[in-house]
Amino acid sequence: MQQIVNYSLHKINNEVDFGFNPQDYSSFKFGDDKIAREFGTSLAKGFIQDFLQYQQIKEQIVVISSPYSFIPTATFALKNHFVFKLNRWLADNGHAVVQETKVHRTVTYKEDYGELSAKQRLELISNDSFHIDKDFLNNKILIFLDDIKITGSHERMILNMANNYNLNNQIYMLYFAELVNDTIHPNIENYLNYFSVKSIFDLDDIISNPNFCINTRIVKYILNTATESFMVFLNNQSHAFINHLYDMAIGNGYHTIDSYAQNLNNIKKHLNLNNYKLV
Repeated sequence: MQQIVNYSLHKINNEVDFGFNPQDYSSFKFGDDKIAREFGTSLAKGFIQDFLQYQQIKEQIVVISSPYSFIPTATFALKNHFVFKLNRWLADNGHAVVQETKVHRTVTYKEDYGELSAKQRLELISNDSFHIDKDFLNNKILIFLDDIKITGSHERMILNMANNYNLNNQIYMLYFAELVNDTIHPNIENYLNYFSVKSIFDLDDIISNPNFCINTRIVKYILNTATESFMVFLNNQSHAFINHLYDMAIGNGYHTIDSYAQNLNNIKKHLNLNNYKLV
């Protein structure tokens, strides 16, 4: 019989004190793996101390990051460090280390999810569909991991998927943070997302940092920037990063989205020109 448990490390009850640094959170959302390590490790510690240490663990645990197509979300980096910390505890206590799998999604969109209302979020995400390998999950404990819960739209989609696949597993829905005050507008998420990123040029320090880890948010943000600023930004980036950016964007199908087409074409021209100079 399916059992569902929710756990969040930080409860957001007001618009001033979040329990974590908004600047760090913003950097994390745009690819700072150092912050992802801090967040993932603290979430694992909290989950173990507040819950897991009191449970009898007999089944294999499977950790599943938030759904993505080709480019991972910021949660994927947090998940890595969550797993590292959890595995150490499991090994020290004689349990099997975790397995991982992926929730596949079929739709990509340009809308900024963080600025939408609860109704708009549900309408947008309802056009998507999630898929998972049911047979791999038989008789295992499932931990679905996400960085933040605002309205619960993603959670409803995950649980709908679980019901559609007739998953009878014990399911944990884990979040680094959760909005628990329904009088606060869901666009508080965008306040956090963009706390330290006000323009494309604020990304330079994140990208040049050895801890940088590319994700969907930073790719979409770059491609959605006005062409003039985009070209200045592009000319300041390394050839390796521009190649990586282009490959990730194509892999996620962003070349099929009209609003990204011009900047993607500018990247292609830039790469072709650079290759010509090398020849």
